[in-house]
Amino acid sequence: MGDCKLRLGVLVSGNGTDLQSIIDAIKDGSLKARINLVLSNNPNAFALTRARRENIPTVIHSSSDYKDKETFRRKFLEIIIARDINLLVLAGYIKKLPNNIIEHFKGRIINIHPALLPKYGGKGYYGIRVHQAVIESGDETTGVTVHFVNEKYDNGAIIYQETVPVHPNDTPETLAERVLEVEHRVLPQAISLFAEGKIGR
Repeated sequence: MGDCKLRLGVLVSGNGTDLQSIIDAIKDGSLKARINLVLSNNPNAFALTRARRENIPTVIHSSSDYKDKETFRRKFLEIIIARDINLLVLAGYIKKLPNNIIEHFKGRIINIHPALLPKYGGKGYYGIRVHQAVIESGDETTGVTVHFVNEKYDNGAIIYQETVPVHPNDTPETLAERVLEVEHRVLPQAISLFAEGKIGR
C-alpha cells in the first residue's frame, strides 16, 4: 500500500467493516497511511479475510492459546513491535488491551465506539448491545465516538464525536446500520488527524 510514515496496526474481532473503511481510504488517497498488521483474537473473523485479500499481514492472537496471562501479554507486545507500528487502531476489537500495550503505545491507540461516550460505554457495551440500550432508554440521538484508549473501557480522551438520530421505529439492527455508516466515514478522518500531527504524539 505504498511507503508512508504512519504505519497502522488494526485490531479486529468480527466482520471488519471499519477495517475496510481504512483500507478504502488508503486506496483512494484520502488517508496517507499503511497497514502493517491486522491482528484478531478471533480466528474466524471475516476481517482477516479482508486483510488477506489486500496482502496485509495478519496474526491471530488469543489469550485462550496461552497457559498464563503474562506470556500472552509479552507475546502481544512483541508481535506489534516487530511490525514497526506507530498507531494502533481498535476497529471492532472487543477485548480489553493488556496494560503493557497501553503503556508502550500511550497516546497512540484509538478506538471507535458506536455511541456518544460517556453514555453507553464500559464493560459489556459493544456491538448490538449498545444500540439496544440506546433504544430502551428512549434517547432521541446517539452517535459515534473516536477516542484514545487508556486502562479503562471507553474512558480515554475523546477525539471526535458525531450524532446520529434515533427514529421512532428503529430496531437495534436498523440503528446499528446507520451508526456504522458514520463510523466508516469518521474513523479514517480521525486517523488522518493523527497522521497530520493534529492529535496524539
